[in-house]
Amino acid sequence: MSTGRVIARATFVILLMGVLSKILGLGREMAIAHQFGATGATDAYLVAYTIPTLFMGVVGGAMAVMVVPVFAEYAARGERDEAWRLFSSVLNFMALVLVGLVLLGIAAAPFIVRALAPGFSGEVEAVAVRLVMIMLPSMLFLVLGNLTMGLLNANNVFGPPAFGPVAMNGGIILAALVLGRFYGIDGLAAGTVGGAALFILVQAPFLWRAGFRWRPVMQLKHPGAYKLLALIMPVMVMTGVAQGYILIERVLASGLPEGSIAALNYAQKLCLLPQGLFVMAMSTAIFPTLSRQVAEGKTADMAGTLMRGVRLVFFVAVPAGVLLMVLRLPVITLLFQRGAFDERAVSMTALALLFYSVGLAGQAVNPLLIRGFYALQDTGTPLKVTVATVLLNLLGAIFLITSMRHAGLALANSVSTLAGMAALIWLLKRRLPLAPEAFFRFCGGVIAASGLMAALVYTGDILLAKALGGGTFALAMRIMLDFLIGGAVYLAASFGLQVDELRYLWDTGKGWLRSLPPIVVIRK
Repeated sequence: MSTGRVIARATFVILLMGVLSKILGLGREMAIAHQFGATGATDAYLVAYTIPTLFMGVVGGAMAVMVVPVFAEYAARGERDEAWRLFSSVLNFMALVLVGLVLLGIAAAPFIVRALAPGFSGEVEAVAVRLVMIMLPSMLFLVLGNLTMGLLNANNVFGPPAFGPVAMNGGIILAALVLGRFYGIDGLAAGTVGGAALFILVQAPFLWRAGFRWRPVMQLKHPGAYKLLALIMPVMVMTGVAQGYILIERVLASGLPEGSIAALNYAQKLCLLPQGLFVMAMSTAIFPTLSRQVAEGKTADMAGTLMRGVRLVFFVAVPAGVLLMVLRLPVITLLFQRGAFDERAVSMTALALLFYSVGLAGQAVNPLLIRGFYALQDTGTPLKVTVATVLLNLLGAIFLITSMRHAGLALANSVSTLAGMAALIWLLKRRLPLAPEAFFRFCGGVIAASGLMAALVYTGDILLAKALGGGTFALAMRIMLDFLIGGAVYLAASFGLQVDELRYLWDTGKGWLRSLPPIVVIRK
């Protein structure tokens, strides 16, 4: 089977689960918006949830990526049992550390809230402190769940770990609609912890099938533990810097009018929906192939594989961002305007979405570019670029927040993200035969096709609004027709501009239809 087909099969499995996860993730945001709106209670919940998600992103995210090459190295030497012993030690150590951090965080909850949201009023601050105490245990489940996710991917099991977020989102939706109704925001917080527990529990049986057996060991001086630490530390620092800006953004937004944090959150979640549906699937599926090609000395092949992935992601992300810009108001109205989510919340969220959408291409492409550096065993360069990007983001936010308020935070994020994408491509060119000139010509074609699509969709949406009238069903039909028209125009324009990714997607799609892959594949 060709390299492209292997990546396509793995991507399809992850994408299938990702679609379901993102649909439920959107449903989660809709349920929270319906029950609590863009209010101080929602702001308090989001600030409290920042802590476990921060640890999941920093520690869990680094482990999920870097356990793959370490486990693969042991497996290649026929030492799978030793690999399982190593990761049993890692699991035990991480569980012990996380329990200690949870207890420490509960004791320090008031200080944490004052640091994260100094602009909160006394009442909102008290709610946030209580929610931090309730939700901190979810940090344990989320971080360990990411570790098991990496171990399953290392054993060619992609479906169950990708299903983990589906189970988690389902639990949070249930909590918002049921527990939230009877116990308010506290019920939502408790249900969020339950959803985090489901994240790891749905993976456990498949980890056992893959060969994992828990052992009461903690071999911290194991050579593999040192190697894993050397790999994940720069990634953790890089992710920590990026996640740390989220905290800074929350601090800056906490001094803005009430609901600003919630508006930024809803807009960013909606903007990142296209990325989650395709980009993360591609990044996860392509990483083992990139690493193998580098190990075999096939640098040119690795560069070709990487840029094919980047071009595909760019081909999808740019029109997605443009459509969100053009249709931001009807989309947010359809998804969120009900219950406590009023017209003011719609307006605030739509403004944030407009400026977040500007940087969607960078948000989508950067994870693939960073995986390219990881495959080259270079974690220092992405760290430097991330630090520079965050500093640029911070300076832009401080400069723009006075005149643009929460929209300035979104615009600063987009500009810095696109600058980071350009820097990563330029630095990769110094290591790989990337031919960036051809890539930028391709980008020009995609942008031109997206611009034509935007003009026709904008005009068509005005006509459809007049023809279909008001009402939820009419609005849903209008948006669906807008997306269908936009997709058709974009594909036709891409064909006319001879964008070759269109043919590649067509050929790959035919391959998927011929042979749909199983959800779970374990190869020993």
